[in-house]
Amino acid sequence: MRAGNALLQAIYAQLAGDATLVELVGPRGFVDRLLPRPVLPCVAYGEIDSRDYSTGSEKGEEHFLNIEVWSHEGGRKLAQTIAVRILTLLDDAPLVLGDGIALVSLFYRSSRSVREPKSKLFLTEIRFRAVTE
Repeated sequence: MRAGNALLQAIYAQLAGDATLVELVGPRGFVDRLLPRPVLPCVAYGEIDSRDYSTGSEKGEEHFLNIEVWSHEGGRKLAQTIAVRILTLLDDAPLVLGDGIALVSLFYRSSRSVREPKSKLFLTEIRFRAVTE
């Protein structure tokens, strides 16, 4: 869990530190979860699934994580524009995790874009796989 939290903190720093992305979502556009009355567009953490990935000589963890992009007025196009920027910033990024944890790899796995039936909001999910040791 410690490595997963360090990874999420490093991802936040990378995303919130990018002027282009901040221009797209605004300074309050990075949230831990989608709130009942969200300020849109926004970027939120989705699921993170962490597993032991230790070898005979090294302790390690494998993480599968989702980053969600939510949009309303800008529609699917805005959500996907934001998602492409996130992908540019994170795919194979050399993030520094700190706390004695090293990022071995962070790679894009897949994405999906849907319109949520109840809320009518557009959601683009980006899935990544990371390995830490």
